[in-house]
Amino acid sequence: MTDAKTMTISDVMTKSVISVDASMSINETAKLMEDAKVGAVIVIEDNKPVGIVTDRDFAVKVAAHAYQISTPIKQIMSSPIFSINSDETVRAASDLMHDRGVRKIPVIDNGSIVGIITATDIVNLLAVSVEEDMRDMYFHSVAKIYTNYSPYN
Repeated sequence: MTDAKTMTISDVMTKSVISVDASMSINETAKLMEDAKVGAVIVIEDNKPVGIVTDRDFAVKVAAHAYQISTPIKQIMSSPIFSINSDETVRAASDLMHDRGVRKIPVIDNGSIVGIITATDIVNLLAVSVEEDMRDMYFHSVAKIYTNYSPYN
């Protein structure tokens, strides 16, 4: 296994990413996410990624604002989109997640979406890491990403 400090995003990211047009409805997008069993989709407008919609957006934004299910998905997307390159380190991804308060980041190389990295991807590294790498990843990445969700803070 690669050293946790230098492991790149391309080593751990999910390569299959679903994208939807900004005009697609909330309902159509939710059905697509359910069928594909994914927790996030990238919103595309004029062939460019402009936002991201996560399962949490449905739970919070749709319910809180009582949007109709026919509303365009663009209404609830998070934008601007924060992305990262696949050759960046996992540490860089965890820092970006922490700084931006997000748990999913699209991976974009040369303007094309090549994957997505999630906090879960980083946590899953713990299951296959040697003890030294596990400790390092936990204290630098996992603890940092989930700091806002800890009952101890």
